[in-house]
Amino acid sequence: MNKTAIAVTVAGSDSGGGAGIQADLKTFSALGVYGASVITALTAQNTREVRAIHDVPADFIASVIFWGGFNTAMELTNTEKFCTGCHEMRDNVFAELKTTIHYSNRSGVRAICSDCHVPHNWTDKIARKMQASKEVWGKIFGTINTPEKFEAKRLEMAQREWIRFRSNDSLECRNCHSEKSMDFTRQSLRASEAHQRFLVSGEKTCIDCHKGIAHELPDMSTSMGHGHPSVARAGN
Repeated sequence: MNKTAIAVTVAGSDSGGGAGIQADLKTFSALGVYGASVITALTAQNTREVRAIHDVPADFIASVIFWGGFNTAMELTNTEKFCTGCHEMRDNVFAELKTTIHYSNRSGVRAICSDCHVPHNWTDKIARKMQASKEVWGKIFGTINTPEKFEAKRLEMAQREWIRFRSNDSLECRNCHSEKSMDFTRQSLRASEAHQRFLVSGEKTCIDCHKGIAHELPDMSTSMGHGHPSVARAGN
């Protein structure tokens, strides 16, 4: 997937459009780069003279730089490259994802890690990032750094996600899926009946029936037992 490069210009605004922020953004556009800006001064000028200059307060400039940098860093952590940057994720759950309909399908629409594990709206996204920061400990202390350790922790990690999905009504699933947009007549009889009975009514949420659709299910024999309705595996 091609990514558009991002460049930031820190400069004054030229009301005549021949220099400063305006010229930089034109250059970015010509080069196919997405341009962001931090304006340090406003000017009243034309091609012949500068009549007035208004300096932007330093604290305001600092705020723009901080929040711009913060948002850029946030978006970076949502990329597939970041999520699969460690072998724990790349060699386990990401490898599993590649075999599923969420990764390869007839429509060519692919979900990446953040689509299923990070809400899109700002408030819920920040809350999720705060929760995820605790998961870094697993990397630092090597609690899942071998296939054996990962499998030993798979049930615990899966249950933690299932509980989170139930508590937020499968919010991440709804990043892409909405029962209001479903054409039940084009679904299998089983899926149509289940969605209309449980999903539309609010009796159940997505994760109640769709565990295991993107990653392998853990061994449930040490927990709720095989055949338990809450661990039904969804088909493709």
